[in-house]
Amino acid sequence: MRSVLQRSLESEGVTITAEIMPPRGADPSEAIAKAQNLAKQVHAFNVTDGSRAVMRMSSLALCKLLLEAGLEPVLQVACRDRNRIALQADLIGAHALGIQNVLCLTGDPVRVGDQPDTRQVSDFESVRLLKQVTALNKGQDPVSGQLADGPTNLFAGAAADPNIRSLSGLIRRLEQKRDAGAQFLQTQMVMDPNVLENFCNKVAKPLELPVLAGVFLLKSAKNALFINRVVPGACIPSSIITRLEASKNPTNEGIEIAAEQIKRFLGITKGVHVMAIKAEERIAEILNQAGINSVQQ
Repeated sequence: MRSVLQRSLESEGVTITAEIMPPRGADPSEAIAKAQNLAKQVHAFNVTDGSRAVMRMSSLALCKLLLEAGLEPVLQVACRDRNRIALQADLIGAHALGIQNVLCLTGDPVRVGDQPDTRQVSDFESVRLLKQVTALNKGQDPVSGQLADGPTNLFAGAAADPNIRSLSGLIRRLEQKRDAGAQFLQTQMVMDPNVLENFCNKVAKPLELPVLAGVFLLKSAKNALFINRVVPGACIPSSIITRLEASKNPTNEGIEIAAEQIKRFLGITKGVHVMAIKAEERIAEILNQAGINSVQQ
């Protein structure tokens, strides 16, 4: 059976996903409540896996809890912290738990996190992880022969950054991801619709991969400047920073900016992926302002 996300991406309508960050602790109730508040407006919830190399509850655990709550999860799997045996085990485990959607990532380097002395594993990177998902979906044992209990049923996606200046390099990398088994692309934050349109026309459409454009909630001009300084590839234009600086209520301005981007991006891409780090409760308001009050599940 196809997942809700896969059915939506293959349909004529738009697809909306939202990012949920697991807690830095053992109580998942707040994260689940935030997702439940968005249940009618979002097709699936992408659960981060040690984003920015910071310890949080495992993506696999929170995905299972979301599934039990009747919500569609997307399991982020980053290669940084686990060797291939552990990654293979998590992928098979996700299938056993009923989790179908997987976003395959290389993962942020440990030096950007709060435990920089951690030993980085990186046995796989995103392309090799995608190949592993494809092999498991064919029922192939990683060593030899076939899996004893048959193939997995995982719907795999990959990340992309439309802001990369080397278009030829981006095309080559995404061709590798598509050939490895990626069935959709989720982009990093995009602030310029012209950049997104260029990416879709020259990269994604020739590869025949649906795109979920990353929409990011900016909370203030200071927040935007910080992101430009520390996040690789981030390119928040000065016009948006000036707009946030001039606003009497930067948070509301950030919501309005994100809503405007959604309305603009949905004319370019198959859907959007909304990110509001440590402010997931504001995603509903962003979607409401963008005119998305409910989605077809």
